[in-house]
Amino acid sequence: MELFQQIVVYIIVGLALVYLVGKFLLPRSLFSSKKRPKKVCGEDDCGCH
Repeated sequence: MELFQQIVVYIIVGLALVYLVGKFLLPRSLFSSKKRPKKVCGEDDCGCH
């Protein structure tokens, strides 16, 4: 039973580390499939206000 608990703990810690690395260290451009068009705020209805 102790071995099973250690395996579960290592899996949870590993998943937490993967989440934190993905959230804080990797750039967002790797995960975004949509390319946002650059908008100039001088145009009408640009969504800046």
